[in-house]
Amino acid sequence: MQEQDDLITRAQAWLAEDPDPETAEELAKLIEAGDVTELADRFSGTLQFGTAGLRGEIGAGPMRMNRSVVIRAAAGLAAYLKAQGHAGGLVVVGYDARYKSADFARDTAAVMTGAGLRAAVLPRPLPTPVLAYAIRHLGAVAGVEVTASHNPPRDNGYKVYLGDGSQIVSPADTEIAAEIGRVETLASVPRPESGWEDLGDEVLEAYLARTDAVLTPGSPRGVRTVYTAMHGVGKDVVLAAFARAGFPAPVLVAEQAEPDPAFPTVAFPNPEEPGAMDLAFATAARVNPDIVIANDPDADRCAVAVPTADGWRMLRGDEVGALLAAHLVHKGAQGVFAESIVSSSLLGRIAEAAGVGYEETLTGFKWIARVEGLRYGYEEALGYCVDPEGVRDKDGVTAALLVAELASELKEQGRTLTDLLDDLAMEHGLHATDQLSVRVSDLSVIASAMTALRAQPPVSLAGLRVSSAEDLNRGTATLPPTDGLRYYLEGDYKARVIVRPSGTEPKLKCYLEVVVPVADAADLAPARTRGQEILDGIKKDLSAAAGI
Repeated sequence: MQEQDDLITRAQAWLAEDPDPETAEELAKLIEAGDVTELADRFSGTLQFGTAGLRGEIGAGPMRMNRSVVIRAAAGLAAYLKAQGHAGGLVVVGYDARYKSADFARDTAAVMTGAGLRAAVLPRPLPTPVLAYAIRHLGAVAGVEVTASHNPPRDNGYKVYLGDGSQIVSPADTEIAAEIGRVETLASVPRPESGWEDLGDEVLEAYLARTDAVLTPGSPRGVRTVYTAMHGVGKDVVLAAFARAGFPAPVLVAEQAEPDPAFPTVAFPNPEEPGAMDLAFATAARVNPDIVIANDPDADRCAVAVPTADGWRMLRGDEVGALLAAHLVHKGAQGVFAESIVSSSLLGRIAEAAGVGYEETLTGFKWIARVEGLRYGYEEALGYCVDPEGVRDKDGVTAALLVAELASELKEQGRTLTDLLDDLAMEHGLHATDQLSVRVSDLSVIASAMTALRAQPPVSLAGLRVSSAEDLNRGTATLPPTDGLRYYLEGDYKARVIVRPSGTEPKLKCYLEVVVPVADAADLAPARTRGQEILDGIKKDLSAAAGI
């Protein structure tokens, strides 16, 4: 009973400070109803601030995303920046079109202003890459993007960048979290009603001018595209970028063109999720374009689909990653090509053959963006950094432009993206990749699976003996520690498996790769069949070993 009374007391104290009438009403009803189970869930701790910032379901209480949590996070970030010697520095704030994003952006600007920093807010919901660009363009000491990317509709998030234009990494995350923990009450956080700058379109225009830099002057621009913004904020910026570059205007997927935080036509607003591209493919069936391009809701990711004899096929992120790398090599790009450990090893082979640098990092663009001399970086989850001097993060707009340029060049030669993938397979072997991804409602399922695999690593997968099993928690010669497991399988196929919890969603993710030798074009179809057989076998055996 004492525990229940303490819970009600904490909820009432939170309610007394809540600046948002909506979440205050929600919490008041829970208290009045005595809904101990729901209150316990919301007050069982606090949303943890880490290298992914904050992300969670919108609602009242410290375990949800709401204005109270955001104000505390902003106050912690402000204190951290001042401790780092950035008092009076500029913090630029961007936001998407999700529920309460504009409120969270305004609260952040108010807190920064109250703390003696300068704040500038982008003029309306815009792609995350515009915010990442604005940080360096404006000489800011930090940036905040309010977005939950491709998470479910009721989620929102808080992504933090430092002055170099890349997302925070340790130890900044723990130091900011410590400052957040020192915020005792909202009343102690000054929040003036004005004093920050509401930016106009100048930054967006500068970003759009920069997008032209990814294209070769005079290159072909004839590809015909169907485009979906997935109910997000990409449409206007993508259309403007394509128009500036001289591409034919993409045909829009009308049902998904405008921002809508309810994401009514998809179960999850992520191009990778089953069914998310159905409307795009239906549009393509009507207008017969050369390619289909999709952004996720905050337009930092780019998906590509190609026509086949049976309809349309989404390319895997690893396939697009390899295509863009090959295109950049063809354009004479110099510097380092980088990818995360969960992405295909094909990039390393392309880089080696081209004589350019190559580096492997931990998962996430917060690591890829920090590679010294970076020229190109990608991650299998549809993220591509093709202009690191402009945007030190994944950028679904410039990636779309570069894909369109490549498809246009191939079209002039009577060839397609699929033909170039075949060329890469014949040169470097068929790199077949797949993913076993398990979404859970109880995070303990993920912890149990990781514990089971650590306690008893699989001896073989798909009939191939596990030749090495690495616990990435211990780090490697080239990588700092991270929660993950990596297996290499013996044999001619150079198979590899990586298992890790998602950093942004309640998912356990297993990344699989098999490299099948290809001698000539006649080997391609059998190699694809054999690669998929092995991948399917690995998924089945890995599921059993992990108990998922």
